[in-house]
Amino acid sequence: MSSPREIVLNAWKTFSSRDAMRIAALFTDDAEWIAPKGNATAVALGHTDHMTGPHEIARFIAQEMHKMFSNVDIAFRGVYADGDVVIVEERMRATLPGGEPYENDYCFVFTVAGDRIRQVREYMDTRKGWRMVFEKGT
Repeated sequence: MSSPREIVLNAWKTFSSRDAMRIAALFTDDAEWIAPKGNATAVALGHTDHMTGPHEIARFIAQEMHKMFSNVDIAFRGVYADGDVVIVEERMRATLPGGEPYENDYCFVFTVAGDRIRQVREYMDTRKGWRMVFEKGT
């Protein structure tokens, strides 16, 4: 059996495949992904900030987020594991619709159950994200 750290690192590789079925298989049936309320991505896409179930999460990762972000580049800054919890610090760079750049730092707290992900708590600089998405040129 893989360690929680290996499970999460494998998940990031699978996310980039944009294969919703493979992505859904990474999550437990009761999985949830919790992002900050009112974050710019959720608002711009008319999407929830609290996804539940593997298929909703997978659809967002594989399809919906790419309506907002293209040329996505993820750079890991750190990966830390303790028991069934894995923390990933990363910087995401991408291109927004209209060609504007997007760059923000994120922290994800993954909770693993067995060989699948049960919960993801997502943190980012919401104000910076809002400015890049909705206040272009400021």
